[in-house]
Amino acid sequence: MMQQLDVPSLPLRQRWQAFMAQSPRARVRDAARGLGVSELELLVLQCGESHIRLEGDFADMLKEVATLGRVMALTRNEYCVHERKGLYRNLTFRGGMGLALGEEIDLRLFMTHWAHAFAVEERAVDGFRRSLQFFDAYGDAVHKVHLIDASDVAAFKALVSRFRAQDQSDEVEVSARPVPEAERPDEQIDVVGLLAAWDALRDVHDFHDLLKTYGVSRIQALRLAGHERARPVSNLAHADVLTAASASGLSIMVFVGNRGCVQIHRGPVHHVKRIEGWFNVLDPEFNLHLVEAGVAHSYVVRKPTVDGVVTSLELYDAEGRSIATFFGDRHAGHAENPAWRALVEGLPTLGQG
Repeated sequence: MMQQLDVPSLPLRQRWQAFMAQSPRARVRDAARGLGVSELELLVLQCGESHIRLEGDFADMLKEVATLGRVMALTRNEYCVHERKGLYRNLTFRGGMGLALGEEIDLRLFMTHWAHAFAVEERAVDGFRRSLQFFDAYGDAVHKVHLIDASDVAAFKALVSRFRAQDQSDEVEVSARPVPEAERPDEQIDVVGLLAAWDALRDVHDFHDLLKTYGVSRIQALRLAGHERARPVSNLAHADVLTAASASGLSIMVFVGNRGCVQIHRGPVHHVKRIEGWFNVLDPEFNLHLVEAGVAHSYVVRKPTVDGVVTSLELYDAEGRSIATFFGDRHAGHAENPAWRALVEGLPTLGQG
């Protein structure tokens, strides 16, 4: 845990320099947390130097990413980082929603939450590290695109030139993060209606609308659903599932997201390892880094669909925010893999293992 450097009388740039003098290997995100600011507020201090502010339509920028060739897509939240190498393909946008449906890079994009974009080019021991970084109005990163050895640097420079903003100042305004809405008391929830609607689901994507209809949070719905629909399991269940999947070669789906982007891995996982409180997948094309202490709630969830019941392992933090969700690899029109279902159904119920 980074020590917070509380010297509010100093300009942020000086506070950051002092912080880095104490913790020279700290990443920007960790330094921001230690200084009590957003990642964006630190990044913009280097604007016009190694960091270039971009402007224009975010959808157009993402379509241009296809010209970079193979890259590494990174999406994270407070407790989980999802990294997938591949090509940006089949991008479509409609209203505030975007999709990238490539075989390797699979994204759900919520564009109304995208507010800032930067190109970053930093000197490193092995050359340069180049990336495109996108942030929401609160200064939190929603998505990043990192160039790898196979990427087209000339195409990256052309993209930066096309979208470079006139304003390269080192100032930025960020909005205060909204206070989460308090859950309604359980006695005010139409539980009978909620469960009837749950049992009538025909598509897992309709679950969000169900929550809105009945005015419940996701965690509250899982808690009220009964064990036949949502069963609490150990907050280390992810380790059991990923370890078993790696041993068997089972193909799975791993969803990690934030308010602006959900990133999906589809396929097997191979090399899993716990390192100093992080549970990791360390494969050549896919990396996952999960802070295990951040997991406050874990549920095995069963939802009916036109293709049969779909089962997931869902991880949430103490505020009820999604950290990661795991499914068996499945395509629309096909039933769930029985091997996946057996794996998650075999997890002991919390308190009974």
